[in-house]
Amino acid sequence: MSPLRQHITVTIALLIREMATRFGNKPGGYVWAVLDPFLHVLLMTLVFQSIARMPALGPSFPLFFASGYLPFLSYQGMSSFIAGAVKSNRALFSYPVVSPFDAVISRFVLQSFTASFVTILILMAVIAKDDIDSHLNVSELIGAGALAAMLGLGVGLINTGLFARFPLYEQIFTIFNRPVFMISGVFFLPDSLPRPYSDYILWNPLVHVIMKFRQGIYPEYRAIGLDEFYLLQVVAVLGLVGLAIFSGSARALREG
Repeated sequence: MSPLRQHITVTIALLIREMATRFGNKPGGYVWAVLDPFLHVLLMTLVFQSIARMPALGPSFPLFFASGYLPFLSYQGMSSFIAGAVKSNRALFSYPVVSPFDAVISRFVLQSFTASFVTILILMAVIAKDDIDSHLNVSELIGAGALAAMLGLGVGLINTGLFARFPLYEQIFTIFNRPVFMISGVFFLPDSLPRPYSDYILWNPLVHVIMKFRQGIYPEYRAIGLDEFYLLQVVAVLGLVGLAIFSGSARALREG
């Protein structure tokens, strides 16, 4: 068997294992994958609807929050799922044909399909519920989703290597990662902030992901400050750094 075919076979086997572990053999696991983000959107809608009469963009609170939370969730879900790939599958690395990278690829594929399915389902539900005449720009949505996934992959690869080599780093990262949700433009528009804060927040690549995603939902939205070249640069750099750290941590990843 060629190395490529062997890699594909192992990845598919790990993918099936990950599906069974994550969702189980009952429909409830898949239902919760959709219900959890739906409840987050509902909660944000109830909170902000009691404060403001209209959302920052468009007529629908649920659609506005979904347009911010779903791409953020794609990134967050990917980065955390990838970061735990090695720890969850370390027992399998005693087999010579199974490598840590196989575990990462299987999780990347599974999370990509899961995030896409959840995003499509929730957007369709919100648009149907509020009877919104929405002209979606599918290419923008796919592009934003892909960039969110690749950003999560880069961060996940970095964390996979560093978690294995420096256990304390995992706790430090968890602390510093908590406020990211608040500063990524999930429930506000970056250009609505006064300067220089609007300039500062544009250093966060997730802000650009969410702005790009919202451009795919709201035809009238002109994302001031959106820099797709900067976003691509960050994704590329994090991906390369992640691969370097992951490759350099091969022994720690296998031994734990």
